[in-house]
Amino acid sequence: MAAEDALLVGIDGGGSGTRLMAQWQGRCVEVTGGPSGLALGVARAWRTILALLEEARQALGATLPVEQCHLALGLAGANQWSWRDAFFQAAPDLAGLRLESDAFTTLVGAHQGLHGAIVALGTGSVGEALHGDGRRVSVGGYGFPSGDEASGAWLGLRASRHAQHALDGRVAPDDFSRALCETMSMLASAPATCAATLTHWLSSADQTRFAALAPVVIRHGDHPVAQALLHQAGEDIALMYQALDPRGQLPLALCGGLADALEPWVPQALATQLVRPKGSSVEGALRLAGELCPSSQGRQTLQ
Repeated sequence: MAAEDALLVGIDGGGSGTRLMAQWQGRCVEVTGGPSGLALGVARAWRTILALLEEARQALGATLPVEQCHLALGLAGANQWSWRDAFFQAAPDLAGLRLESDAFTTLVGAHQGLHGAIVALGTGSVGEALHGDGRRVSVGGYGFPSGDEASGAWLGLRASRHAQHALDGRVAPDDFSRALCETMSMLASAPATCAATLTHWLSSADQTRFAALAPVVIRHGDHPVAQALLHQAGEDIALMYQALDPRGQLPLALCGGLADALEPWVPQALATQLVRPKGSSVEGALRLAGELCPSSQGRQTLQ
């Protein structure tokens, strides 16, 4: 099958949402949906992916069956081997399938396949670099709640302590604590307005729910607690870059939904290395899907 006739699909999936970009016969569409990060379950990820794939096929008018799709994915949690194995075991029959971390597809998209570094800042966080000699280096990506420094879930989890302290009297309630409780209440069946309801919210909250508190932290960036969290996030970004490129020569692109909000908190010494990403993670995944389109016959599965 010629590359221009192939159904190429790239996916960027995390704990808060999924973006799918499909290309067929010179046309391209993009659709979005719910989470597909592997930490939330392989079955859930595949349901989201296949629903979005069908939506894209309909938008393209693609007559090819799904079995002739070349699919490349950058998914949060792909570096966790048990989740990765389960994902491949649950995969439908496809012409080509490649699973990478969302960090790698972000890197490919941001620097268009050239050398560089990225720190992806969304629900989770991770850094990845491609050096001129072909070496790939990854940092972070250990997952919520123990890792994911400077991410939305990391910010939200730590900010929730201010709401706890305000509700039980350790600090005086203020606009920041009230805004946190209002946001948590919108994500729950009962308002998070007392210790009992907040405890219930916290005991059932996952990374997606905590990440929903990150915009509250950013809006209240002049509050001492929020300011301290944002300052620490900037320091953690710099620490990731130092591990990715100790010599400090690679261009660094901050990517993901929190990139613009956190860029001002990056230490000034790192400012000269910052560049704007040239493309997105889903565009990087689509580029990898194009590499799957074979001249030979048969399914390609790259694990």
